[in-house]
Amino acid sequence: MTPPTTRTGARRGRTPVIRVRRRSQRRFSVAALACYKHGERSRLIYRPKRHVDHKRGGRRSFTWTDYRDLLITAHQQPGAPIVLVWDNLNVHKDRRLREFTDTHHWITCYFLPAYAPDLNPVEGIWSLLRRSSQANTAFTDPDHLISTLRHGLRQIQYRSNLINGCLAETGLTLTTSQRQRQ
Repeated sequence: MTPPTTRTGARRGRTPVIRVRRRSQRRFSVAALACYKHGERSRLIYRPKRHVDHKRGGRRSFTWTDYRDLLITAHQQPGAPIVLVWDNLNVHKDRRLREFTDTHHWITCYFLPAYAPDLNPVEGIWSLLRRSSQANTAFTDPDHLISTLRHGLRQIQYRSNLINGCLAETGLTLTTSQRQRQ
């Protein structure tokens, strides 16, 4: 992973340089749910995943079963129904995942418009992560990357005001006028 850069310092007239050994062909994915409930602390539920067989034709992202397991975990934590507001990632619209959400009464799905990252609170989480724990870091190996990701997400997870800020930035509210399934 090429390190995201933020502010850095150097002597006047010298260009700061961050040396990167090489681009890694290893593949990582992170899925996250920003969970909001009236009167309770906001939560962040996330799962990093290392794709070890992507070079041999394996999948390079989360499968529908990974998302299913994440939803089951999310349902167990607050113990309440879930209203999902998802972007239009192809896995989110997978037939098997939609069948799963349709057969469970505790999940209601809404999909964001075709390209609307400004309406997705999790995009704010990714921005916070890139600007804090990943900024100006050249990762030495895959374990360093995954531990830094976990540490950064944990820092965000325990600060519910950051998670609330990501929702506030979208302009969305927690109240809905009607239930609908798509």
